[in-house]
Formats: sequence, structure tokens, C-alpha cells
Amino acid sequence: MDGFDRLPDSLILLIFNSVSDVKTLIRCRSVSKRFNSLVPQTESLLLKIDQVISSQSDSDSLFLSLLKSFVYLIFPKPTLVQLPNRTHTYPAQILSRFQRIRELHVELPGGDLDLEKGTIVKWRAEFGETLKTCVILGFGLGNSNEAEFVGLKTRVMWTISALMAASVRHFLLRKVVRDHNGIEKLVLTDREGEGVVVVEKQGLREWSKARGSQLMDEEEKEEERGRTMVPSVRMTMRHQPRLGATLVVVRAVKDEAQIRRETDMEDADLALKAFGSGVYENAVRELLKVRSYMVEMNSF
Repeated sequence: MDGFDRLPDSLILLIFNSVSDVKTLIRCRSVSKRFNSLVPQTESLLLKIDQVISSQSDSDSLFLSLLKSFVYLIFPKPTLVQLPNRTHTYPAQILSRFQRIRELHVELPGGDLDLEKGTIVKWRAEFGETLKTCVILGFGLGNSNEAEFVGLKTRVMWTISALMAASVRHFLLRKVVRDHNGIEKLVLTDREGEGVVVVEKQGLREWSKARGSQLMDEEEKEEERGRTMVPSVRMTMRHQPRLGATLVVVRAVKDEAQIRRETDMEDADLALKAFGSGVYENAVRELLKVRSYMVEMNSF
């Protein structure tokens, strides 16, 4: 027996939780029978997805196919091209080997938004059963000669794109939540740093409870959409032409009393914690000084 064998299981699990990377942990299972039995008990995991496997074309992601269909409803084209159907490998298939997940971070290979050159959009969304809040920060090098309507249309499309991307990611995690009812926090990011989906403990409880009572036809509709439905939302939008920047704070609308309770200070709290410190925080602080206007959108 070597020195490592004398370490208690609790300490080995602490090491595994610090490692967290799923691929590394799966390799550790082949080291010994003891590791093979302990790895599935790891509670904190990081799952890096290297690629998404498609059934047909690689030109469009699932998100882009959904977004194009939505955009064509708003801005019809003379002719429509049939968009490819795609299938994805889901995190649940890999995570089925783990039994006690409490914190899970899933990292996608890239962002979901197909943006023009010189455009940056970052977002952070919090979910329960459906969307709760979303903060969107966008920068674009607009043409000063263009009409204000065009600029507004662009900003609205940034917002819709981010909300749909968030709902696709939320949908991607639905089976993980169903299979692992001990999870206390879920985070889904991408390597490009575009967007973040967060589901905290209370939101996970709401989501699990809702899925337990969901009717079969509702599940089928969700499968057809390939995303979670975005509820009716209230959006507080701020735009600073000098910076070419837009800040949007989105909240699900539940009732009029909720709207009255929400203040600009609460918007500021959400926005400032969304993107950490640095240049994006500075941009948010500048945008919070700008006059805001409210936009409401029905569920889709």
C-alpha cells in the first residue's frame, strides 16, 4: 500500500471536486477500482463540449435556424430557403455517469449569435422554469447617416437574438435537471464569453416541479421549438450613440404590482453584476446614466 492509498475517501473526493473537469475525471476511473467507485460521487463538475454533431449542414446552428425563422416572420423575404434540421448531443448523456452532482458548469465551444463585423453582444440570463431576467450589452459601429429606425431595429434584434440563444441553452439542460435532482446550481457558458445562463437553487426547484406537472403535449411543443418558450417580458433599454452601445435589462412580466416594485436601482444592480469588472462594467456605468425607455414584448 502506497501513501496515496492511505488518504481517506473524503479527501480524494475533495481533490476530484477541485479537478472538476469531466473528461479528466472519466480518465481517472481507469486508474484503480477505488477511483472508479469514487469518481461518480464527484459533486462539482465542469463539462467542456468540444463540438456539436449535426445531421446535415454545418452552415447553421440550431439557434441560427430558429432565429432565421423568427426573423423571417418579422422581415419577410421574397423567397425562403429550407433551413437544415439538426440534432445535438446533450450533456445528460455524458453526465449520466455521475450520481451526486451539486454544482455544474457546462461550457459550449462557441457563441450562438451571428454578428456583423465590428459588433459585440454579451448577455447574462437567469432562469427558473422559464426566463427570469436577462441583461444584454451590445456595441456596434453604426453608420451615422442611417435613420434612427434602422438603429432601433438593430438593437431590438440584438435583444431577440440574445433571448433566443438563452432559451436554447436552457432547453439543452432540461434532461440534466430531470436526471439529477440534487443539483443546486447550473451555469452554462461558451468559450467566446458571449453569453451565460444561470439557474440557482430556487430556480432549479421551480423547474423540477414544473417539469413534473408538464403535460405530454406541452413537452412535444417544447421539443418542436428546440428551446424553452420566452415569457412576456418588460425591457428597459438605454442607448448611448457616442459609445455605439446599448444596455437592455429584461424581466419576465408577472403582474402590474411587480412592475411598480422594480426601480432603476434594481436595474443597476442586475446590470453591474452581469459582466464583472473592467471595460464592460465601465460601459454599463456610463449607460446607466442615460435616459431609459421601456419596451414590452409578448411571449414567443
